[in-house]
Amino acid sequence: MRRKASFQPGICVVGASNTDLLTKVPRLPKLGETIIGTHFHTGFGGKGANQAVMAAKLGGKVAMVTKLGKDVFGKATYENYREQGIDTKSIFWSQESSGVAPIFVDDKGHNFIVIVPGANWKLSPGDVRKSGKVIGEADVVLCQLEVPLETTFEALKLAKSATTIFNPAPARSLPEEVFGLCDVVVPNEVEAEAITGVAIRSLEDGKIAIKKLLGLGSKAAIITLGERGALVAQGSSITKIPTIPVKAVDSTGAGDAFVGTLAYFLAVTNDLQKAVQIANVAAALSVTRLGTQLSFPSKEEIEQAYEHFFKEKLF
Repeated sequence: MRRKASFQPGICVVGASNTDLLTKVPRLPKLGETIIGTHFHTGFGGKGANQAVMAAKLGGKVAMVTKLGKDVFGKATYENYREQGIDTKSIFWSQESSGVAPIFVDDKGHNFIVIVPGANWKLSPGDVRKSGKVIGEADVVLCQLEVPLETTFEALKLAKSATTIFNPAPARSLPEEVFGLCDVVVPNEVEAEAITGVAIRSLEDGKIAIKKLLGLGSKAAIITLGERGALVAQGSSITKIPTIPVKAVDSTGAGDAFVGTLAYFLAVTNDLQKAVQIANVAAALSVTRLGTQLSFPSKEEIEQAYEHFFKEKLF
């Protein structure tokens, strides 16, 4: 049943918190090459953190389950969660350094990223069990792979009354059991290939891969295709959902903008295809700006772009 647009969904994100160290470069360097960067700034990141901030920015009641280091990065990240209105009661602390992610972005918006997990890798199944209350109260529970796999498993197992969304990133092969705990699995093309073994070079390749994803046990699957939109599979239906055309400046965090928006609007509308269409718009808008969380669009911006391009009301 479609809920009112004023409904505030409860979203619990179990995942990583990083500090992004972003360098703008004219082009990505070759192996062993030194080049001169044109811009540098630090920002808040980590897939879990980004998805939580995106959902909160849209109006979700968001709780974060993560682990931070007792250093300057961890303290700043904690304060950022508080400023974003995110519930911090299930944030844990470690003697390990906080996670960091050096990011390089070229003039075409392409990037490469190195993640140093630090305290994220210390988030344990026991920490997740201590967070059972916020997980149990959530309408949607989001998980990724920047924390230990057994921690993600535990979160998905505990989320019995919620819609579970699993973003299997970074790319890796996975045991089949995890997919049986997912209502929606959301990889990009690289991650889908790592899971299914199917390289996605065409729409037909995408359809083969997404059928394999469903066959692993998830109730629904989405493969994000960047500027080409997304493929959605539910039951026997496979649909390609378009995005809006934009000029890319920085693609960093676009996938997280997509997943955070998907979580929010899936809870609000209970309509997977509609939620994906809106999430595509959010991701497209995010690549028009430099940075990660700072690039995320507001609900009003998403609504305006959606209605301008699709010629229909968001609600």
